Amino acid sequence: MFLSATRNLFRFSKIFHDASKAIEGVKDGSFLMVGGFGFCGVPMNLINALRLSQAKNLTIASNSCGVDGKDLQSDWGLSMLLRTRQIKRLMFSHLGENVASQTQYFNGEIEL
Repeated sequence: MFLSATRNLFRFSKIFHDASKAIEGVKDGSFLMVGGFGFCGVPMNLINALRLSQAKNLTIASNSCGVDGKDLQSDWGLSMLLRTRQIKRLMFSHLGENVASQTQYFNGEIEL
C-alpha cells in the first residue's frame, strides 16, 4: 500500500521552464519559504516573477531580507518585494543592513 501511494506522489513534475508558471498558486496572503543568503542561492527568477504578479500581504520565511540598492534595478533578493510593498510579515534570521525592512517595520507597515 505504501509503495503505490508513494509512486503516485512522484507522478507530477516539479520542474517548471517558466518562473511565472512555478508561482501560479501564489495568491494574496500566501506563506512562502525563500532560500538564499545575501547574494548566494537567492531564487531571483522566482522573486522577480512574484514582483510582477503583484501578489500582496505575503508572509515570508527566509534566512535573509535581501540587499537593498538605490532603486528596484539594484535591489537583490527579497528587497525587491519590500520595495514594492508586497510583504506583510517577514520571518528571518539575519536582518543585515536592509534599510527598507527597518523603515517599514518602524513605520508599522510590516511585521517582523
